[in-house]
Amino acid sequence: MAELYKLFINGEWREGSGGNTFPAVNPFNQEVWAHVCEASEDDVRAAVAAARQAYETKWRKTTGLERGRLMLRLAELLEQNADRMATLESTDNGKTIRETHAQMFYVARIFRFFAGYADKLWGATIPLDQPNVFDFTVREPYGVIGIITAWNSPIALIGNKLPAALAAGNCVVIKPSEHASVTTLEFCKLVEQAGFPPGVINVVTGDVKIGRALVGGGGLDKITFTGSGRAGRDIASMAGQQLVPVVMELGGKSPNIIFADADLDRAEVGALAGIFAATGQTCIAGSRLLVQRPVYDEMIRRLAARAPRIVLGNPLDRTTEMGTAANEPQFRRIMDFIRQGKEQARLVTGGGPANQGELAKGLFVQPTIFADVDNKSQLAQEEIFGPVLSVIPFETEEEAVELGNGTAFGLASGVWTQDISRAMRMTRELRSGVVWVNTYRMVTAQAPFGGVKESGFGRERGELGLAEFTVTKNVMVDFSTEARDPFAIKA
Repeated sequence: MAELYKLFINGEWREGSGGNTFPAVNPFNQEVWAHVCEASEDDVRAAVAAARQAYETKWRKTTGLERGRLMLRLAELLEQNADRMATLESTDNGKTIRETHAQMFYVARIFRFFAGYADKLWGATIPLDQPNVFDFTVREPYGVIGIITAWNSPIALIGNKLPAALAAGNCVVIKPSEHASVTTLEFCKLVEQAGFPPGVINVVTGDVKIGRALVGGGGLDKITFTGSGRAGRDIASMAGQQLVPVVMELGGKSPNIIFADADLDRAEVGALAGIFAATGQTCIAGSRLLVQRPVYDEMIRRLAARAPRIVLGNPLDRTTEMGTAANEPQFRRIMDFIRQGKEQARLVTGGGPANQGELAKGLFVQPTIFADVDNKSQLAQEEIFGPVLSVIPFETEEEAVELGNGTAFGLASGVWTQDISRAMRMTRELRSGVVWVNTYRMVTAQAPFGGVKESGFGRERGELGLAEFTVTKNVMVDFSTEARDPFAIKA
C-alpha cells in the first residue's frame, strides 16, 4: 500500500485541513508509489504562524553554538540515511541513484559548513568623525523565510537555502514542488531526530495555489526560490507588493565553450556531463556547446559516437548513467522542443523517446544532439531542461564571447582552453554568475552560486549565501558627557 505523507507544521505531522491528497508518480514505471497530503491556505497560515512563534520565543534566542550543534547532528543523520533518502528521491523524480546518493553527502557537507558560521556572525566597529561616539554593527536574522524548491533536486536545493537560513537564526516554511515532495517530508523526520524545536522548520505541500498562498499570504520576511523564470516573475511581483525581499535562482542557457587548443579528451567529457548528467534537468546544464571551427567536426564526431552509448535504465540501478524526465509535463515539453528542433538544425543523434525493453513504461528521452544551430533560434534561446545539446560553431574569441552572452540568461558558462591568458580574458567578458575553466558542473559548499540577467539575483552557498539571510543593524553609542542641544546656536 502506498504510504501517505503528511504536512509537517510546528513539529507535528498533520493531514491537510481540506482532506485532499495528490499522488507521487514514479517516472520510471508510471506507478503511484505514495500519496501526499495537500495543504490548504489555512495550513499555510498555520505553518507561517508556527515559524513566527518559534522564531520569537525560541530560535532567535538560541545561541549560535546550539544552532550549530543541531545542524551538525542533522548532517550526521542525513549521511546515515543517505541510502534510503537517495532511493526515495530517485523513485520520485527519476534521477540516477548515483547522483542522488552523492547529493545527500554533499548537502551534509553544506550543513557542516554553515554550522561553523552559526556562532561567528560577527559585526564590525566603525570609526566616526565624532571621537566620543562608538559605532558598531550587528548581523541579525530576518525572521521567517519562505523556501520554494523545484522538482529536479529537492534535497540539494534545500541544501542551497536551509543551512544558511538556520545558521543565521531564521525559521522557515518550505514548499517543495508537487512533482517531488516526498524527500522533503522525509527530511523532516531527520529534523525531528536531530532535536530542532517545533516550528523552526515547517513544510507545506501542494501545487502553485499553495505557493501563491505562502508568498502572498503575509508573514514572511524573505523568500528564496528556485524554479522557472515564469514562476519567478510571479513570486517576485507578489513579494514586491509586500516589500518582501527575494532571492531568485532561475533558469539558464549556459554556453560551454571549447577552443581549438583545448584538451579535447577532457572537453568531450565536460560537454557530455554538462548536458546529459541529470538528464539535462539542471539549471546549470551546458545546453549550448560552442566549438571553434578547427575542431568543430571532430567534436561533433566524438559526441555523436559517445552519446548513444550512455546507459539509460532504472534510476535505482547503479549502472544506469541517465534517468528519466522527472514527470509527464516535462517529458512532453522536451519532446516538443526536439520536434521543433528538427526543423531548425541538423540532428546528429537521438531525437526521440527511448522506449525499448525495460524503458517502455518510463519517461526516457534519447540523448539528443543538434549541430549547426543558429544562436538566435529557439533551440539556443529557450531553456529546454532536458538532454538536448545545441552545438554552435565559432571562429574567434570575440565571436565566442558574443555568442556566449547572446541570450537572456546568465547563470553559468564553461571555457575549455590551455591558454591561461585567454581563459582569464573569457572569465572577465562572460556575463554569468559562474564561470568554469577546464571543468563543468563543479559545485562546493564554500563557493557562492547564482546568476545575472534572467537567471536571477542573490547568491546561495558560501559566505555570500549566509549574508542573504542576515540584516545589518547599526548601533551608535554617545559616551560623551555633553548635552547636545540641537536647537542651541553657537556663535
